[in-house]
Amino acid sequence: QVQVVASGGGLVQPGGSLRLSCLASGFASDKYSIGWFRQAPGKGREGVACIYSDGTTVYTDSGRGRFTVSRDNAKSTMYLQMNSLKPEDTAVYYCNLQTAGGGDYWGQGTQVTVSS
Repeated sequence: QVQVVASGGGLVQPGGSLRLSCLASGFASDKYSIGWFRQAPGKGREGVACIYSDGTTVYTDSGRGRFTVSRDNAKSTMYLQMNSLKPEDTAVYYCNLQTAGGGDYWGQGTQVTVSS
């Protein structure tokens, strides 16, 4: 059974940092991507960053420069390191696993609130 579990959100002051984790397990495909998305109150879901099974990373304008995506294969976990956080980064952050066989799995989301 495929599981995608996001964690690590919380309340942080502007300028602070957070590291989100996405544990993705139970899938067999050796070709996949894991992406981070976010949804702010009253807005649509937007992509932030993605890492592919070959290690390639892609960032959108929302994630480029302050966010870094990485993974620990031994722990089946992907990380989103977020630095210099701004109030406009406040959102529910989701991770998404897509496999070469067409699998599309979403985690439950973790709340990030940037406020003084």
